[in-house]
Amino acid sequence: MDSDFLVIGSGIAGLSFALRVAKIGTVVIITKKSGVDTATNLAQGGIAAVMSKMDSFDLHIKDTLESGAGLCDKKIVKMVVEGGPEQVYDLLRLGVEFEKKKSGMGIELSLGKEGGHSCRRVVHAHDLTGREIEKALLKRVREENNILLLEDHICVDLLMSHGGGRRMKKRMCVGAYVLEDEGVVQTFRAKCTVLCTGGSGKVYLYTSNPDIATGDGVAMAFRAGAKVANLEFVQFHPTCLYHRDAKNFLISEAVRGEGAILVNDKSKRFLEKYDPVRMELSTRDTVARAIDQEMKESGKDCVYLDITHKDRNFIIERFPGIYAKCLEFGIDITKEKIPVVPAAHYQCGGVLTDHWGRTSIEGLLALGETACSGLHGANRLASNSLLEAVVYAERAHRYCAKKWKNLENSILPEVDEWKAGVAKMLDEEILINHNWDQIRRIMWNYVGIVRREKRLLLAQQRIYEIQLEIEQHYRDYYVTTNMVELRNIAQVAALIISASLHRKESRGLHFILDYPEQRDDLRFWNVFKKKKIGRKGVLGVVSSERRLND
Repeated sequence: MDSDFLVIGSGIAGLSFALRVAKIGTVVIITKKSGVDTATNLAQGGIAAVMSKMDSFDLHIKDTLESGAGLCDKKIVKMVVEGGPEQVYDLLRLGVEFEKKKSGMGIELSLGKEGGHSCRRVVHAHDLTGREIEKALLKRVREENNILLLEDHICVDLLMSHGGGRRMKKRMCVGAYVLEDEGVVQTFRAKCTVLCTGGSGKVYLYTSNPDIATGDGVAMAFRAGAKVANLEFVQFHPTCLYHRDAKNFLISEAVRGEGAILVNDKSKRFLEKYDPVRMELSTRDTVARAIDQEMKESGKDCVYLDITHKDRNFIIERFPGIYAKCLEFGIDITKEKIPVVPAAHYQCGGVLTDHWGRTSIEGLLALGETACSGLHGANRLASNSLLEAVVYAERAHRYCAKKWKNLENSILPEVDEWKAGVAKMLDEEILINHNWDQIRRIMWNYVGIVRREKRLLLAQQRIYEIQLEIEQHYRDYYVTTNMVELRNIAQVAALIISASLHRKESRGLHFILDYPEQRDDLRFWNVFKKKKIGRKGVLGVVSSERRLND
């Protein structure tokens, strides 16, 4: 199948971009499950943007830089922050129902406050912001004649071409190999391919992410030869619901923003030991490490979030989704403390992009959580993720519109169809399930919130051995969805470990006991690229380079 634009992923970044470029060309959107199965749909907090006279761009920039622990790209931060208000108004025009309130000036947007923010600036739809955005965008996408949304399709690998001939060294992306049915892989060609596959939370045993978050975009881009960066910075959300029957349910940071406190099993508030000024409104890396330390010291499986001192009606009205979900598990948050634990939440690194969303491979863009734009640095500021997604969707559209005359007249090259060779059906799913479980447990135990070099080296060796086995399965059997995802989480796990070993300091989300106080004054990024095309490269042989922060 051919199109002008191939968008891989159906979250806020992918849908926003698709709606814009549909005005200039044909768009195919590939998504693994149904359109709403995205991290966007689970986002409770909202979009951070300067929407009040009490706030300013300078304050938002300052908060973002402080949260990023010195590794944010300052020019990118300024660009994204200043582009935020316009994109919020655009979402309103698209039909997103953000919460509003009455004021002396009439009706205005209701703004929440979250950890790391110095002002109320989080535009939200109660605690269901992501669902409201996804619903509005999907409705518009399905009404657009120039967009074809294909659900239950998964990309296996990017489709690469040597441009003007095999002798040319420059390689470009011209689409993707897409698995339509188990064992049936089709070729999707496009003039521009955009990775919007979200994050990689399923690399870890415990995560707030949906099941689709298997790092597909990063893994495919790396295998194709694109640069990836800052993958050591995995954000663990401090407060996921701890309950045996709950699966990846987040307790929004906005709950703490409205006055909830964290207490241990003895009902004692403990954040004062770690950040006596900001307390529960400290940045996520600080709060997650504090909870981790409290749990290790007490030997308990969780800590507790307490908002029972607030008015019952306020809690139910402000957090209807959280209230209802907790009530399903027998917890009335207006009367009882909420048991919480940290869980893998957000991938601050990703495929390295410039200020237009372009990667190091011609014809390939990356947006949203898949990308490493430089906005988040070593630790994402709460609710800056949806902000980045909408601002970059618009910038990528502007780039494509500017270059459209060249793209429109370009001819898609002939490419090789997918060949299964002598592969056979995989009749023992245990081969997949066992390795999947092994990877996630290794990553949780050895590459988690607090790290040690010795554990990282052990994890690296074990993941490498698992990768060898996975690559053998990949060659021997027909491709399946589970096999594609397993191959991707193994690749991303290897990159996270390599990046963690390269950073000889504790900074932001990367806290390593071997270097608890050491800081690298050059403040460089870890940038990795596969050394060569081939078996060893596929298995994760990487090199690093230094990228200075201007």
